[in-house]
Amino acid sequence: MPRHLSIKAPYPPGDFAIWIIIYVELLTFSLLFIGYAFSRRAEVELFNASQLVLNQTSGFINTLILITSSYFIVKAVQSIKNMTKQTTQSANSVASKWLLSAMFLGFLFLLMKVSEFTQIFGMGINLSTNTFFMFYLLLTMFHFMHVMLGLIILGNIYQKTKRVGYTTDDYSGIETGASYWHLVDLLWIVLFPLIYIIR
Repeated sequence: MPRHLSIKAPYPPGDFAIWIIIYVELLTFSLLFIGYAFSRRAEVELFNASQLVLNQTSGFINTLILITSSYFIVKAVQSIKNMTKQTTQSANSVASKWLLSAMFLGFLFLLMKVSEFTQIFGMGINLSTNTFFMFYLLLTMFHFMHVMLGLIILGNIYQKTKRVGYTTDDYSGIETGASYWHLVDLLWIVLFPLIYIIR
């Protein structure tokens, strides 16, 4: 009987340390989101006018990109968790393909953000332009760095799948990486409407 059917999986999934990091990151971003909300309330017209400069279409596409990449990560994890000792090699191979697809979308997200930042800076906008753009740049660049770190983590997981490194007794690593990537996705799902849409 497969391990995932005979033994109850630990909850939350992955290494416990990653959840400490996730909770700290959620707290940090929550404070920034709250700061943004209070600042917006004090300068509604300025925030609304500044918001018009942003490319909502690009932000929406990036949202779809990250949501899709998270789906691919879920499929990769499922491939590993559902394997048996007889299917270890094929499960790692399938997972590697899902991971590669997710990483491609992650890189695509970064490329689109670089294009957006180039346009913003090309207009002479920076952290000191006004309060809105200070929050916009802080939040989006901070998130950008999280995506980069997430891709490094996924890259390491991908390399392990290529070495058939995950087995029925050892797959917490891919769950740990997946948990972090889902954090990156969740943060953007909150950030996108808050910064780009809500008026």
